[in-house]
This record gives sequence, C-alpha cells and structure tokens, in this order.
Amino acid sequence: MISQTLREARKFEEASEKLIKKEDRPAFHLSVRTGWLNDPNGFCWYQGKYHLFYQYHPYSSQWGPMHWGHAVSSDLLHWEYLPAALAPDEFYDRDGCFSGSAIELPDGRHLLMYTGVSKERQKNGSFCDVQTQCLAVGDGMDYEKYENNPVLDETVLPKGSSRFDFRDPKLWRQDDGTYCCVIGNRSADESGQVLLFTSEDGFHWQYKSVLAANKNRFGKMWECPDFFSLDRKQVLLASPMDMLPQGFEYHNGNGTLCLIGSYDEASCTFADEAHQAIDYGIDFYAPQTILTPDGRRVMIGWMQNWDTCSIHAPEKLWFGQMSLPRELSIKNGRLYQAPVRELEQLRHNKVEYRAVPVCGTVSLEGIKGRKVDMELTVRPESREKLYQKFAIRFAQNEEYRTSVSFRPHEQTLKIDRKFSGSRRAIIHQRRCRVSSGDEALKLRLILDQYSAEIFINDGEQVMTATMYTEKEADSISFFADGKAEIDVVKYDLS
Repeated sequence: MISQTLREARKFEEASEKLIKKEDRPAFHLSVRTGWLNDPNGFCWYQGKYHLFYQYHPYSSQWGPMHWGHAVSSDLLHWEYLPAALAPDEFYDRDGCFSGSAIELPDGRHLLMYTGVSKERQKNGSFCDVQTQCLAVGDGMDYEKYENNPVLDETVLPKGSSRFDFRDPKLWRQDDGTYCCVIGNRSADESGQVLLFTSEDGFHWQYKSVLAANKNRFGKMWECPDFFSLDRKQVLLASPMDMLPQGFEYHNGNGTLCLIGSYDEASCTFADEAHQAIDYGIDFYAPQTILTPDGRRVMIGWMQNWDTCSIHAPEKLWFGQMSLPRELSIKNGRLYQAPVRELEQLRHNKVEYRAVPVCGTVSLEGIKGRKVDMELTVRPESREKLYQKFAIRFAQNEEYRTSVSFRPHEQTLKIDRKFSGSRRAIIHQRRCRVSSGDEALKLRLILDQYSAEIFINDGEQVMTATMYTEKEADSISFFADGKAEIDVVKYDLS
C-alpha cells in the first residue's frame, strides 16, 4: 500500500521534473529527477534492467528527509526515471530512509534493505539519530515495507557498538543460498567497523562477526561498505569520515577506501593486505557495486563531496549526479577502474592526431566540446630533457577553465577547477602521485556537461571533479612548459 507521504512525493517529482530542461542535465550520468541526490542505493539487475535507487530529497536542492529515488537503464548510461520507491512514513524511519541495497528473491520479488532513522531526545535535550535496518518488498515499481520492521536493531550489536552509527547495508546471496549483508558501524573505540550478518530467507537476520575493524587507521566511521570477490582476492570498499591524509592518499576528509585482502571462512573475518584511495579527485563518495549478468564487477558512486556541496547554487532545481559506472579489476595488487565498455557505443566524430609537438599553448582543430571521450598520450622530447609541466585545459573560454596538469620531475598529477566559475571557498585542487616520470603518461578524459573523470595509465588511478561552468565554455587546449609530444584521439559522445 502506497502511503500518503510517498504519494505526495511522487506527485511532486512528476510535476517538478518538467521544469528541468534536458539540455541542462548531464547526457549519460544519472542526475536526480528533481531536488537533491546523494548516495547510490540498491544497484542491481532485476527483470532485465539495471535498477539504481538513490538518496533523495525531492522538495529542494538541499539535503532533507531522505527518500529513495529510482531509475532504470538497459546500458548503464541512459536512465529512465521511475516513481520514488520509499518515503519516511513509519515510526522507525520517520526521519529518513537512509542508504541500502537490493536483491532479487527466488520467487521473483525485489527485496530492498535500508537504514531507517528516527530521532531520539537525549537527557541533555539534544537529539540523536537511532539507526535500524529495515526491509521493503516489491515488483520493480512499487514496494511495501515489511510488517516486522526493523529486522536489525541495537539488540544484535556487539558490545560497545553505537546504535547511532549503524547504517548502509549491502546485500548479496551466496552460492549455497545464504543471504549476507555488511553494515557500517562505529565501535567502542570511536572508530569504524564493518559488521557481517546472515539470513536463511532474507527476512530473519543474525549477527555473524566483525568482518573488519578500522582501529582508527583510516578516518573514523566507515559508511557505505561493500564486500566482494574480484580476481581471486577479496575487496572491501568503504567511505570513511574524518580521514587524515597519508602522503598523496586520502586527501578528502570524507573519502573513499579500498582494502584488498583475504577472507577467513572459519572466523568470518577479512584481513587486508593493501589499501588505496578509490578516487584521487575531489568529488567521489559512497560507491556501490554490482555483478553484471555478463560477469563484470561494476561500481558507481556519488559524484560529489560532503565538503563541496555549496558549489551549486541553492536556487537550482536539481543537485547531484552519479559517476560514470566503472569496470573493476585487480592488477599488481591495486584496484584498476575503466569506464564501462558500453560508453564506446556513444562515440562518434572521431578526431585523431599523432606526434604533435607542444611548447607553450596549442589548440587543435576539432578538439573541443563538453561531452567528450578523449585519449591522450604525453611524451617528453627525450628522457634527458623532460618538460617542466604539461596541462590539458577544458570547459574553457576567455574567462573560465578547468585543468589537469602533470609535473614529471615530481611525478604528480593535479586537477584544478578554481577558475571554473565557482563563487565558493571550497576544495578546488587535488594531487596524486603517478607512476609515469620520464616515460609516456596515458590519460583518458571523459567530460559530460558538468563533470570530468580522468583515468590515469589505463585506470591505475582515477580523478573525478564536478564543475558547473557555463556550457558555452567548450574549448580544449594543451600547454607545455618545455617541449612535449602528444597523441590525441577524441570522440564526441551522445
């Protein structure tokens, strides 16, 4: 049964969507239907389509009581909006339906698991969010909340665990039919931990173990965990809060973490062997993955940062978009990412240059646009004579630009949007150390209206940033302090 709260949200989003021009949206990144969007939820394959839900406040472009927005796609790039799936309308989720995931049951029903939030007055008069795990069952369009919600609450938590930081379940079903989920939690040491729960039917859940404990190594609370097998290793993804930088890693205070290691079935614990940031840019958080029908592990994230949400003016009708879905692999002990191969079907108007010398600023005929897939190889004149700096400038006119620059002597790559038209004192730059020095540097730059995603050296690293520069700023140029040589292959995308 659809509640009045959900009915009103659906009516509002249907009317408000019509006020947003198609040309003012990204072309192949999912943006919010109307209002506000953050974390991806319920990323799954169901009834022949990809389903993606998202944290959603339809009534304004600012964060508010969380609903679940809903969209479907056949290719992970072009999305069709469906009516909002969940609204905060029960005693256990009256203050928000927070992040979660989805899975198909053996009988064909669609099971959603999410975090219900209700505010509780404390003795000092303040309020805290009590967080519990809840279920809803539906048919891919409409969902009914489970009569026995919540299914997991403070009574199942290990000693010392917080009931105020207990959120973001990620579901999967094992080969033997057992259902599992991992949930982020704050432990007694005020650090993050990931808890593992199991179920025989998806509805009745038991605590299994502390799958992984942060022990104050990587930030504090771990949000939005995901756990899966990839290339004969186990991978744990999380979004830690209050991160401290470690060299060129984890420069965002609210960042993303990838742990690669192994899983011990006897103790039901994960041991990490390597760690890295998932994205080295400015705007990427709360990723969630799916195993596609053809066996690919694909990840999508919120293309924003909690510390940069003021980049978009509040009077805008929408705020928030997802990253490009990315295919994951492990090579040389690292997580590699590549744009989903479906993107190649959108390519047209190929423009190619080989061995172009760059000294100072160079513009090339046919190299421009704001919906672009561009592959670039940069080489020094010789190993003995390295250039000092190389830069790509895009979303550019006489007044605005965003750039990616490389200094081979330092082996650092920087993304910089301080001249993108933002009037806010927010994060505008990020650097990462790359493996190229006196060798060729390979970059793949993907632009979609208001975003840039840079895949470095075949996906060894990725840098992501949003930039709400006026769409008419579509020039692309290249700059070298010293002498460099470039190969460029550029496609328009539609």
